[in-house]
Amino acid sequence: MIYLDNAATSFPKPEAVYEAVMHNMKNFGANPGRSGHKMALEAGRTIFRGREMVCKLFNIDDPMQIIFTSNATEALNLAIKGILEQGDHVITTSMEHNSILRPIKTLEKVGVENTLIQCDERGVLDPRLIQQAIKKNTRLIVTTHASNVTGTIMPIEEIGRIAKEHGILFLVDAAQTAGIYDIDVNALNVDLLAMAGHKGLMGPQGTGVLYIREGIEVRHFKEGGTGSKSQELFQPLMLPDRYESGTPNTPGIAGLAAGIEFILAEGLDKVRKHEEELTSYFLEGLKEMKKVKIYGPQDAKKQASVVSINIEEEDSSEIGYILDKVFDIGVRPGLHCAPMAHKTIGTFEQGTVRFSFGYFNTKEDIDKALEAIKSICEQI
Repeated sequence: MIYLDNAATSFPKPEAVYEAVMHNMKNFGANPGRSGHKMALEAGRTIFRGREMVCKLFNIDDPMQIIFTSNATEALNLAIKGILEQGDHVITTSMEHNSILRPIKTLEKVGVENTLIQCDERGVLDPRLIQQAIKKNTRLIVTTHASNVTGTIMPIEEIGRIAKEHGILFLVDAAQTAGIYDIDVNALNVDLLAMAGHKGLMGPQGTGVLYIREGIEVRHFKEGGTGSKSQELFQPLMLPDRYESGTPNTPGIAGLAAGIEFILAEGLDKVRKHEEELTSYFLEGLKEMKKVKIYGPQDAKKQASVVSINIEEEDSSEIGYILDKVFDIGVRPGLHCAPMAHKTIGTFEQGTVRFSFGYFNTKEDIDKALEAIKSICEQI
């Protein structure tokens, strides 16, 4: 199969990721921080190395501020629900994934206000609208770094500056950009950074990360065994134990660390340049097809390697099915768990066919995708 669904999960992974997972499971698959024997100690070192690798990639000073989660959704829920409380106000945008919008809408029930900033039909956000939406009780601004529907890159540097000037916390969803774009949490004034481990970071599924800047109070929403302060009946408040109850995904974190190590060795610039080249090549090919409608900025410098299209009025799921069954090309059709984004770009009824490229895709993959789309157009 030609795999063009990297916005969901990157595939394949670097060989070192598979090796790290298996090495962990076969040689020291014990509980980290729960025992004093050599296998448990080695597992604990694996977890800590994972935190260090995340810090290195995002210019984070303290590994203890890195919280491992099962995915980006859990990280976002922890941040949003752990910060906001009755009487607070949160600002977000119309291009967000449901992992942001659903927690925020749920908090309406406990008296948390929200303002949803409307982006334009390309998914572009005007940061001045963020500024205008700020209230006295605004506690948090939450935005994606890049849309999972159109790839549109949000102006997080400007938003971070606005948030800092007003003393408002800034949470960034880097699910589509971590491991591809340079994200310096200090330079960008990012207070909380959520990400998936299994996308651009090239780790296994079941891994995610939340960075919490030192000094920020985030309520935990689960209690249990942490391997620390076991004599106490209340959850310890020290980080990262406060948020990591239960046995962690040590094999997954081992693989995640290997994925980040691969990215650092290759270089973010090289990774990003390759994906930009593929995106630009694909966009240029699509523009020659009159029956194809392209959504988003249509500029590889202004969007991540995510391109959504439709072929005339054809159902997006049907096109996705044909690409899979006839051409052996894997894409994702539909609403992509982001209904407001589709309403913003005018595709809520039809959905879109999303192509998303990764570091291991080639121009030959893009050529075959373009040939397939052209063939489908000719049959309509």
